[in-house]
Amino acid sequence: MARHLITSALPYINGIKHLGNMVGSMLPADVYSRYMRQRGHEVLYICATDEHGTPAELAAKEQGLPVDTFCAQAHDAQKAVYDGFNLAFDHFGRSSSPQNVEITQHFARRLNENGFIEERSIRQVYSPADGRFLPDRYVEGTCPHCGYDKARGDQCENCTRVLDPTDLLDPRSAISGSTDLEVRETKHLFLLQSKLQHEVEEWVARHEEEWPHLAASIARKWLTEGLHDRSITRDLDWGVPVPADTWPELAAEGKVFYVWFDAPIEYIAATKEWADSAPEGETRDWKSWWYEADDTVRYTEFMAKDNVPFHTVMFPATQLGVREPWKKVDYVKAFNWLTYYGGKFSTSQKRGVFTDQALDVLPADYWRYFLIANAPESDDSSFTWEHFTATVNKDLADTLGNFVNRVLSFSKKRFGEEVPAGGEPGEAETRLGEEIAGLLAEYESQMEAKQFRKAAAALRALWSAGNSYLEEKAPWLEIKTDKDAAALTLRTAMNLIRLYAVVSEPLIPTAAAAMRQTFSLADDTATWVTAEEARALTSVPAGTPFTVPPVLFAKLTDEDLEAYKERFGGEPEPA
Repeated sequence: MARHLITSALPYINGIKHLGNMVGSMLPADVYSRYMRQRGHEVLYICATDEHGTPAELAAKEQGLPVDTFCAQAHDAQKAVYDGFNLAFDHFGRSSSPQNVEITQHFARRLNENGFIEERSIRQVYSPADGRFLPDRYVEGTCPHCGYDKARGDQCENCTRVLDPTDLLDPRSAISGSTDLEVRETKHLFLLQSKLQHEVEEWVARHEEEWPHLAASIARKWLTEGLHDRSITRDLDWGVPVPADTWPELAAEGKVFYVWFDAPIEYIAATKEWADSAPEGETRDWKSWWYEADDTVRYTEFMAKDNVPFHTVMFPATQLGVREPWKKVDYVKAFNWLTYYGGKFSTSQKRGVFTDQALDVLPADYWRYFLIANAPESDDSSFTWEHFTATVNKDLADTLGNFVNRVLSFSKKRFGEEVPAGGEPGEAETRLGEEIAGLLAEYESQMEAKQFRKAAAALRALWSAGNSYLEEKAPWLEIKTDKDAAALTLRTAMNLIRLYAVVSEPLIPTAAAAMRQTFSLADDTATWVTAEEARALTSVPAGTPFTVPPVLFAKLTDEDLEAYKERFGGEPEPA
């Protein structure tokens, strides 16, 4: 089996992320990682907190904490939420790690040796009130492209255009709010992306036909507009320092690398963190995943569309310029926005449902299923409480949960706490087996293609097939005239529950585990279900002890819906 390296966009350290962040990167990466592990592949799923740049410094200042203390606490808080969502990272690192400092500085030295870094004098915004140069995100103002009045000096959150601080209209300091800003001369390092344009174009051309249209179109748009030389250092107190052995003057001035230079390198560094943190007696080879790995590793990246340019153009340019055989991404799974009642989720504006709040409302499986079933793949999708409660009730509570509960409860009542025997499978069971095998193949196909909405629809169809079979056979009527026939129906339905437990695990791992633990099978080590097993539906034989689990998914009431809307709001705030 192939080795699969999987990464998702690094969440910024400045606060708990909202549901849009979850469905736009980490959750689908987790679902895919789980699926690929179940199919027998060697998988390494790497992520980390993105801890450098102005968001970290500003958030630390707001809380009155040293930035390193703030980042350590925020990392732990974010990790706790992701654990609550059952995200099965192999390692969740930190971009402030010593490993990232080491590898980022190595990349910078190599780029410099190869003629792709240049020291330039530039004119930069200076705030006399703050007594310092202001890096891009320390300058706020009005976007010259869309008029958004809270744009930052690196990117407009509203229209996603990349900016320089001097582009902003009516600029102000994000530290003090002062509008008394000057433009002074200072020195910074520039990555000469213009010299790498042709190489990046050739690299993208070799991959874009395989990528989703969203990822390919964004990359092509950036290349069509042309790659510009870009400053990769900033005047900050917190970040990967410019190495003094190569740039002594800039190091003495306290320059650090721009967060978008070191953050993608953290994927490599986090893998080294994973290796360096191996338990005693275990050896982990981090470099085999990243170095000279083109023929041995398949690398898939998950991210929302605002991150696509950095990972399809800017970071590949960096890797190409290093002139070393570092692994570059093979497949970029890009997502559109998840909106909140048609308006933007926003970390900075605290609008929408945040991941810690979501877990406070309902367990993770509710959110995992809904978000994947409505993933914003081909277009933006909208979160509403009405849609959420309807989906939970129809798919999770009624289609899956009710099927599991009524089959097991009815069988326990009529046949005791062991799977009943009954007669031999008949025409209905043969038809069911063929249907299940076909639906399972569809589910596998969509998961392989990373089409998550379609995969969730195929899983839902698998669950629905069990309900249709139960309604057709009606064991509550069969038992009145033919006890063996009723027993056969229930045994077949219990085998469906076991199948659901195995194949539902990527989306709803907690419920899947509860279904699997229902049956006391002596040696239940299966990680997947073959087409032959799906047709036969005999993996849980007669006589197997079982228990009736607690309700898998509670049905949400109108009162619940109104309570959610009252707490979180039912409409987006005006822009």
